[in-house]
Amino acid sequence: MKKSIFIFGAVVFLAANLQSCKKNECHECHYDEPDGSEVELGEYCGDELENLEADGYTDASGNAYEVHCHGH
Repeated sequence: MKKSIFIFGAVVFLAANLQSCKKNECHECHYDEPDGSEVELGEYCGDELENLEADGYTDASGNAYEVHCHGH
């Protein structure tokens, strides 16, 4: 019984750590202009990265762009 509880605890601990590592990942991000050129936005991490990928980028003129982020 103690061995089962220990194994279960270890699995939960590892799963939590893997999730937190993914949340702290950083990626270089950019968007594509209508003429095909890429505009670099820099490196984003964690929640900021997730939000940028989900919501996209809006420039000062109000134009919205889909953002692409890639790992190192």
